[in-house]
Amino acid sequence: MQFIDETTITVGGGNGGNGIVAWRREKYVPKGGPAGGDGGRGGDVVFVADTRLTTLVEFRYTQNFIATSGENGGTSNCTGRSGTDLIVHVPAGTLVYVIEDDGDERLLADLADEGQRLVVAKGGRGGLGNQHFATSRRQAPHFAEQGEPGQRRHLRLELKLLADCGLIGLPNAGKSSLLAASSAARPRIADYPFTTLEPQLGVVRLDPETAFVMVDLPGLIAGASEGVGLGDRFLRHAERARTLIHLLDGALSIEEILANKASIDHELAAWSPSLAAKPTLLALSKCDLPNAQEHYEALRKTFPTLHRLSSATHEGLRELLFAAWQQIDALPPPAPLLPDARTIQLRPREPFHITREGEVFLIQGERVERLASMTDFANNEALGRFERILDKLGVDRALRDLGIQEGDTVRIGGFEFTFS
Repeated sequence: MQFIDETTITVGGGNGGNGIVAWRREKYVPKGGPAGGDGGRGGDVVFVADTRLTTLVEFRYTQNFIATSGENGGTSNCTGRSGTDLIVHVPAGTLVYVIEDDGDERLLADLADEGQRLVVAKGGRGGLGNQHFATSRRQAPHFAEQGEPGQRRHLRLELKLLADCGLIGLPNAGKSSLLAASSAARPRIADYPFTTLEPQLGVVRLDPETAFVMVDLPGLIAGASEGVGLGDRFLRHAERARTLIHLLDGALSIEEILANKASIDHELAAWSPSLAAKPTLLALSKCDLPNAQEHYEALRKTFPTLHRLSSATHEGLRELLFAAWQQIDALPPPAPLLPDARTIQLRPREPFHITREGEVFLIQGERVERLASMTDFANNEALGRFERILDKLGVDRALRDLGIQEGDTVRIGGFEFTFS
């Protein structure tokens, strides 16, 4: 399976159904009143965290997720059926960012827990039928509301795999061999650099009631934190791990081993100080080779807690895994990232805002834009209601104060009007 850990998609809630114009048609009721039903609400787009998924590859091929729209209202005051919510499963550990109109990003949620749900796009409200617009003076309204468009958003998804233990080290340090020896995972193993091109997850089971998840991260090299090699793509996954196992290649010389350890420590610190501060177990791999045992005895003088390991003969394997479990068990679970704080406005929001672009007067505001989107401008009664509401809000007065003239263009959302 191809590994994808970042992608951009578009989501959209379903549109609300239209309200309708209808009348009571009953025997012995010669003057039946309005009976147009309301439109149904559009469905939401809902993300659900799923621990069975480990990649965002499905989003590479499907990048538009639109929920179903609500149905139009019916006669006899019947409300249309609401649209069905679109449930989208994402890997646990997915960060969801919304891309604003100005290009800035804002974190919506960190979907770190199994079954965690997040509504990423809300469905539109159904339009009101003509039954709602009857008054003592207007007993037979011949107009109804259109459905509200569903919310549209551009999202960036970033996956940080959830694992208890991360394996780090230079290419060919023996990380894939350790994962294969300690779990049912079968990563590719070969004697050349960058054999592992994507993170590999495995469940390490020490006994029937003791298990943890281990992730093999592709080899880090000097400059990985700045984009060299493959490491910068996967250092983010190490941030989720509660503990790390740093493998040193026992087949190398003492000088090379020390230089490699210093290089990895530098890359971790350059990527994130919190990553460098994670609890780490140090292990010398390939201790079944002739010189590795001598290297182990020499390195113990500098690193007293160094573990001896051979994935081929399983020497020291169980001791290393139990040491990792003890560290994991003593640590609290990682805290999920919190959504970006938003400024709270204590003063009432302005119902609209007008800017001038040459001969065009642009009216913006959630209320007026929603009103425009739900108005049937082909219906004179609906148009009259729209104009009356804008007048009550003070839009007409504000336009005149800005110097609008007969024939100038007024734009609200995707609609344009000629001022008169």
